[in-house]
Amino acid sequence: MDLSDRLVAPVSAPRTAKGGFAAQDPATTPLLVVLLGPTGSGKTALSLALGEQFSGEIVSCDSVAVYRGMDLGSAKPTAEERVRLAHHVIDVADPDQPFTAGDYSRLARAALREIDGRGRLPIVTGGTGLYLRALTDGLFAGPQRQQELRERLERSRQRQGEGWLHRLLAKLDPSSAARIHANDTPKLIRAIEVCLAGRKPMSQVLARDPLTGFRLLRIGLNPPRQQLYDRLNRRCAQMFAAGLVEETRGLLERFGAVKALDSLGYRQAMAVLSAGSSMEDGIKAAQQGHRNYAKRQLTWFRREPDVHWITAFGNDGDAVQAAAALVKAAI
Repeated sequence: MDLSDRLVAPVSAPRTAKGGFAAQDPATTPLLVVLLGPTGSGKTALSLALGEQFSGEIVSCDSVAVYRGMDLGSAKPTAEERVRLAHHVIDVADPDQPFTAGDYSRLARAALREIDGRGRLPIVTGGTGLYLRALTDGLFAGPQRQQELRERLERSRQRQGEGWLHRLLAKLDPSSAARIHANDTPKLIRAIEVCLAGRKPMSQVLARDPLTGFRLLRIGLNPPRQQLYDRLNRRCAQMFAAGLVEETRGLLERFGAVKALDSLGYRQAMAVLSAGSSMEDGIKAAQQGHRNYAKRQLTWFRREPDVHWITAFGNDGDAVQAAAALVKAAI
């Protein structure tokens, strides 16, 4: 049994034209490598190793790394790492700017086309499952966000009380109301927004726009669980020691208590700033939050099709060798 057999466990499922190999011609369709896995599993290290070996460029898939100034809490690639290889979809918005999965998909797809146009290998790497799903499977083609309408709906909810938005949606689009929980305000507002702005129920505009033009090779990192937790505990402590609270203070002073600062790590730093937690308590809370997040990520990514799982950290030499063998075989 060779190294790849020992480390890599491919999880295969029948593929369709939605994003799969069946509809692609390997001789003419460029390869897209997708590195996925929980936070702290070494995706950045592996992406750099593969990118340097196969003339690649990296497309980040991280919902916090898109924000300028949010560096420590997002474990964003360092300046030195970004010099080694070109990185895309990092530092593309200020923390007070709305940034959606749809925004990410548009920017990431444009980056993929540019990378392929230069004859280089695109490598998508990150742990935000919703963003990855938006990139590969697409989102439904609903109308753009309408802030004024959203604000009116929120004011109506506050006046009419809980349950009002769900009752309204039930009149406009019973099918969507049946699948959206009555307490899920963001989804209710979006569904009503689609009905009113698009002039048809959201349930009738759910057609998606899957990524085409690439063969996807999905490689997942799943290191031993306790070792992953130990690494996350150390990394959280290092974030605080490196100045996460100070970084958060600067962002708060510049942008206010924006939604982006509710992200993991920054939320705990905000609690320290508000004197609601000590530094020690903030670190412990961040460590627990990161461990819980890693569990949720693995649950999400287990639903991804055709993932070749590597049971090691991405900076492990054997893992790099196993992943490189997969890429070499697919090219």
